[in-house]
Amino acid sequence: MTIAIAIVGYGKIAEDQHVPAILGNPAFRLAACVSRRRAGPPGVPAFASIADLRASGLKIDAVALCNTPVERPAAVFEALDAGWHVLMEKPPAATLSAVWQIVAAAEAAGRTLFAGWHCRFAPAVPAAKAMLAGRRIDSLLIDWREDVRKWHPGQQWIWEPGGFGVFDPGINGLSVLSEILPVDIAVAAARLETPANRQTPIAARLAFGGPGIPADAHGLFDWREPDDRWNIRIEFEGHDLLLTHGGSRLMVDGVEQPVPDEGEYPPLYRRFAVLVTQGGSEVDLRPLQLVADAFLLGERVTVAPFD
Repeated sequence: MTIAIAIVGYGKIAEDQHVPAILGNPAFRLAACVSRRRAGPPGVPAFASIADLRASGLKIDAVALCNTPVERPAAVFEALDAGWHVLMEKPPAATLSAVWQIVAAAEAAGRTLFAGWHCRFAPAVPAAKAMLAGRRIDSLLIDWREDVRKWHPGQQWIWEPGGFGVFDPGINGLSVLSEILPVDIAVAAARLETPANRQTPIAARLAFGGPGIPADAHGLFDWREPDDRWNIRIEFEGHDLLLTHGGSRLMVDGVEQPVPDEGEYPPLYRRFAVLVTQGGSEVDLRPLQLVADAFLLGERVTVAPFD
């Protein structure tokens, strides 16, 4: 069975990551794209809306939703109503309650729903998880910083309510952290720095807590860093683990560990194909819960305007 899939929301992440992963996987056929600009790869039919795609009569089995978190619930409901399976880019929606509605709708429709935390599929993440399994965590630091002008040029929605601000990339790090730790983690305190002319934070510091979490465990997130830092450092039982490059490289006690030479999206799509074939769903809300808790607990600090 070949899964005819459509991409909804054709932007940078769709063009750079989703399209190559789909074209490189024989389980899928890229059947269409949906975007207000009617953009897509050459030769792939493009439509301005899901309604237009449905009206075209093209055979579609599944959609990959790459539109904004605020737009995503309505798109999911349209897709499920059409009888399609759904892969959601991260984060799955702008609120937890919206995701629970989405989960209920997918269950009622009997369709696969997959929340695709793509950084969890980075090549070094499974090895880090296996290494930490059952171990005592002695210290923990997540340092997730990048330059917003480089990675999100002209994307104004990230600064609006529901846009997540620095947690748009930061949730990637939290998705990895919640995956590899042998214990559950919670946000104990937060400081959120928001530009005077924006609605979402440009930087944040999180303190973590919970049974088995060391007292000084914390995370740093910043969108003003010219040099990308996507690192997680964990000391455990006399060893030092450093997961770098967003989960692509793993150092243990200063020695680099061998990992597969593959990006995040090919294994993500392999997982989606398995879920569709087996009739399963996979929606882990822990990363979104951590961000929601940061907003609930966070001390708000206004910083200089950012343009």
